[in-house]
Amino acid sequence: MEKTGIRQLKPAALWGNFSDLNAVPRPSKREERVIDFMRRFGESLGLDTTVDAAGNVVIRKPASPGREGRPTVILQAHLDMVHQKNADTQFDFESEGIRSLVDGEWVKAEGTTLGADNGIGVAAIMTLLQSKDLAHPPLEALFTIDEETGMTGAKGLDESLLTGAILLNLDSEEDDELTIGCAGGIDTNTHYAYAEVPSEAGSQGFRLRIRGLKGGHSGLDIHLGRGNANKLMNRLLYQTTHRYGLRIAQIDGGSLRNAIPRESTAVVAVNSAEKGAFLVEFARRKSAIEQEFHSIEPQLSIEIEETERPAKVMTADEQEKILNALYAVPNGVYRMTPDIPGLVETSSSLARVIVKDGEFITQSLQRSSIESGKADVANAVRAPFALMGAAVENDGSYPGWAPNPQSDVLKMMEGLYAEL
Repeated sequence: MEKTGIRQLKPAALWGNFSDLNAVPRPSKREERVIDFMRRFGESLGLDTTVDAAGNVVIRKPASPGREGRPTVILQAHLDMVHQKNADTQFDFESEGIRSLVDGEWVKAEGTTLGADNGIGVAAIMTLLQSKDLAHPPLEALFTIDEETGMTGAKGLDESLLTGAILLNLDSEEDDELTIGCAGGIDTNTHYAYAEVPSEAGSQGFRLRIRGLKGGHSGLDIHLGRGNANKLMNRLLYQTTHRYGLRIAQIDGGSLRNAIPRESTAVVAVNSAEKGAFLVEFARRKSAIEQEFHSIEPQLSIEIEETERPAKVMTADEQEKILNALYAVPNGVYRMTPDIPGLVETSSSLARVIVKDGEFITQSLQRSSIESGKADVANAVRAPFALMGAAVENDGSYPGWAPNPQSDVLKMMEGLYAEL
């Protein structure tokens, strides 16, 4: 529910619609109530309103008098929101509306996400549908579901419900930017069963930790040159694997598939007689990496500590295959867009690496605004793992949207923005 002051903001109709929307629970994959809310909203205005099998809502508004011959414009926003709360906040996204408030120049929520992504876009479209004063062409308002966790609404959209050839998406973060392209994505996941052997009696166990990296979104931040904890851990292990009798027992790196990994931990066994030499070598490699990344990753921490000798480790052959594959797999920017300076076209992020109990698992996410580029980088990720005999699967593919700097719609929007 509204905390204070939201409905006093201008334009009142926009903020009133945002408050009404935020009173409806709408976490991703639990959009039943907000779908019904939007259906009733459209019908209350006397507008043609349809809900497709996926749960998307389409509301059609006829053109203003004298504009009937104009091209139909589709306005699109998504109904679901990211449902996160602070650890000390008691809140049930399944049954409660967002508690929003005005704090200075900002609209915020009490201890939870606000839902402005994409609630403010939904509210803007609602306001236009309500308006009797704004002149407009024929409108088709498209409200999709589950954008945040799978885009099942967009994927399952009944295309026959739309007739417009111009679509404006109202899901952007900056009011002075126009988005004219978007990367598609595909997950590449691998699995490999490796042979384990008992660690050598008398060998010393060590736990290696990488942490303090900035991480970030593997789409928005991939061009910044930040460290990838999985790649850095593999680099350390690769550089020392042929000496000191080093054998890997465990690796656990990364967390979310769409995040640049910030942390990685490995457990290894080292020949006790060469423990001192190994620690000297480790310190040298650690210093080189920290120096290499000091300007972009000032909080990078690479640590090592003695631990119990692991009971089982990889064989030398299996270890070499895995480390070679991880070293060879592409990570980061794969290709820049040739037509727009500074824009990444194709990229990949090695998001998750797990080595434990005879299983080697990786998760990575490839992105590209060009479908052929997406397929190419996914194959480049697949190749080193396939060479070592791992099972490689692709999942969750969704298409990109290639930029067209010469778009007539873009030129019109640029002109209108300049006028405003």
